[in-house]
Amino acid sequence: MQYFKIGKLAASHGITGELILQHSLGKKTLLKGVEAIFLEQPKNNFLPHFIEKITSKSDTEIYIKLEGINSLEIARKLTPKEVWLQEDDFNNHKAKAAPIALLGYNIIDGETDLGSIIEVMEMPHQILCTILYNGNEALIPIHEANLIKMDNKNKKVYVDVPDGLLEIYG
Repeated sequence: MQYFKIGKLAASHGITGELILQHSLGKKTLLKGVEAIFLEQPKNNFLPHFIEKITSKSDTEIYIKLEGINSLEIARKLTPKEVWLQEDDFNNHKAKAAPIALLGYNIIDGETDLGSIIEVMEMPHQILCTILYNGNEALIPIHEANLIKMDNKNKKVYVDVPDGLLEIYG
């Protein structure tokens, strides 16, 4: 099963255990059809937290009530944890044009497949994509000047990686 990071539990809300989920799905959502979100505890071990109720806050935030989280004190222990969705739920709720939609795409430099994008960070003038390169996490910038083309059908991003960047990562 593959999981995709969509945001974080930013804060508790009220006294009944509601939380504020900040997400980067690229559109307003109530996560219809999603039964559980996942929190990583410990590394690569995803624990489900079942959803009782979701209400809208803004385009990038929702109020979420999870089963078994019934007080402010318990809710606070879950902040600021990263939130993950299973692949099918992620694909059903991401906006196609959102940078987070690049998760799972492969970065291609010239003829070389550098690896699959495992994290996307939005910066003011570029997107930073994390891949595993020679066993290390490598940050690859994507912006107007180095993006060659996007192949959505085959989930590939063709870029011109700056000279010397990959040598940093071994």
